[in-house]
Amino acid sequence: MSAAEVTTTPKAWLMATRPKTLAAAFIPVAVGTAVAFADGKHSWAAAIAALIGAMLIQIGTNLANDYFDFKKGADTEDRLGPTRVVQAGLLSETAVRNAMILTFFLSAMAGSYLVFVGGWPILVIGILSILSGVAYTGGPFPLGYNGLGDVFVFIFFGIIAVTGTYYVQALEWSVDALIASVPVGLLSVAILIVNNYRDMDTDVLAGKRTLAVRIGRKATKVQYALALLIPYLIVAGQALTSKSAWVLLPLVSIPLAGILFRDFITLDGRALNPVLERTAKLLVVFGLLYTLGLTL
Repeated sequence: MSAAEVTTTPKAWLMATRPKTLAAAFIPVAVGTAVAFADGKHSWAAAIAALIGAMLIQIGTNLANDYFDFKKGADTEDRLGPTRVVQAGLLSETAVRNAMILTFFLSAMAGSYLVFVGGWPILVIGILSILSGVAYTGGPFPLGYNGLGDVFVFIFFGIIAVTGTYYVQALEWSVDALIASVPVGLLSVAILIVNNYRDMDTDVLAGKRTLAVRIGRKATKVQYALALLIPYLIVAGQALTSKSAWVLLPLVSIPLAGILFRDFITLDGRALNPVLERTAKLLVVFGLLYTLGLTL
């Protein structure tokens, strides 16, 4: 099959959207909704709109990464991670760029209902989320290329996603939602840590100064350990203060986190691809258990 034939297939576009990354969009909305539900202030319409908007922004960011990483020369034949559709010749630069623009436009349309419900704070959050999705790898100062990717992920896929989801339902800010956003944000960062640790050598050659490149391998291993450990400490603290054993449900996933850390510090290169995938699965397992515990 020729490259031109592959570009017309849904499979190529499915690869471009990177479905396995969508957990980072779904889990924050689920957790934020759980906190709102526990407070008796949930709104299913707002929750669904928030989920659609978050998914579209995640997909738009994925398309932007594919497009801009290729344009900047970060994606080469030596790439260790999953296939990037532009670099592999499966989809054209123009097609991915246009899809990125369309996806971000659709996310804005989905967010218009949330702006109607939540007012200007949601408008600001939506604009910043889209701009950051582009600026992660695009623009004159790409966040991911300058060691700020971890901060971006923690803020937008943790704090803003969870507290914003709560706000559009309760129409007020919540300290509980803010606390709940920290474990979600840290586990989302853990996914990025594995990705950047795996790509350190090729990123250096491409001039991509991720946080992993800046702090080195030993410090990145410590960072990953903390990103896995702190969420469980927060859950334990919440159980003590709320006197609810249900909040402890995420502790069931501790063995998964332990195995992940063992593999992370012992493997390298392409062997880390399964660790990356299982770190995303840990976010899902932890997040679903956390959602259930907060709801109960």
